[in-house]
Amino acid sequence: MEKLYFSTTSPYARKVRIAAAEKNISFESVLDVPWNDDTKAIALNPLGKVPIWVMRDGTALFDSRVIVEYIDGLSPHSPLFPQAFADRIKVKRWEAMADGIMDASLAIFSERRKRPAALQYPEWSERQFGKIHRGLQTMSDELARQDYFHGGQLGVVEIGIASALGYVGLRFSEDFSWQDQYPILSALYDRLMQRQSFSETVPVL
Repeated sequence: MEKLYFSTTSPYARKVRIAAAEKNISFESVLDVPWNDDTKAIALNPLGKVPIWVMRDGTALFDSRVIVEYIDGLSPHSPLFPQAFADRIKVKRWEAMADGIMDASLAIFSERRKRPAALQYPEWSERQFGKIHRGLQTMSDELARQDYFHGGQLGVVEIGIASALGYVGLRFSEDFSWQDQYPILSALYDRLMQRQSFSETVPVL
């Protein structure tokens, strides 16, 4: 059986777990925290990050965008990407936006975790928060009042933005309430959380 190395807080790993559940792809879960001394992430991924998907032949796939696209190709059931080139590029653009929100969120968390408060750079963190807010506002504006971003069905965009929102809520609830500031995204997240794949992968500390 193929394996997924993940941490319970990683939004990228949540993205992969949701995708696999929606595609009905079975895998063995291996909990691995790259911060820990006993991590296997470095041996499997030169970048030392999770998620890592290990195929049956032992090949390790990373990052989440590659893994999700691989998972989508394993089964025609519930496609996560459109086939038409123009539509696919549109969806990949949104996916990049959601991933960028995750990137900025992880950057702030790393700054706060690694540096004593006196050595942190508030201006740098504010720059990252700016990316998060601009990304969330853009996603909100482009979703408008639709139920889904593209094609009237669940896809990689919804999985990506839900993973980003879950992480923002986990790490920055004392900084701002994304639910209050972005009600359109909050309504989307509430709908998605009714699905087992989303509710069972909520990040926990």
